[in-house]
Amino acid sequence: MKKIEAIIKPFKLDEVKDELNEIGVLGLTVSEVKGYGRQKGHTELYRGAEYAIDFLPKIKIEIVISDDLTEVVIDVIKKKAQTGRIGDGKIFISNVEETVRIRTGETGKKAI
Repeated sequence: MKKIEAIIKPFKLDEVKDELNEIGVLGLTVSEVKGYGRQKGHTELYRGAEYAIDFLPKIKIEIVISDDLTEVVIDVIKKKAQTGRIGDGKIFISNVEETVRIRTGETGKKAI
């Protein structure tokens, strides 16, 4: 099993979620997060004063899937979250040793 964590722009969430549902991803966790990458934030003008925005709002999607869906899920996220501009985000993939469904006690792929 794999855990996919994707950091994307907030306005791309619905597109990504809808396409993941289409390919059979049964569940995901979404968090509102703030951060920065190479762009290190930006400056804005408010009432004549310039100020720095160091941490930009992002969405973090977490999905645990079976190994056979990994490439498809990554392709969907890349395609639907991409704007071609700085700050589109990142995808992190890690191995998951075990999954347990609390309600039933099921483990492994059955618990996903």
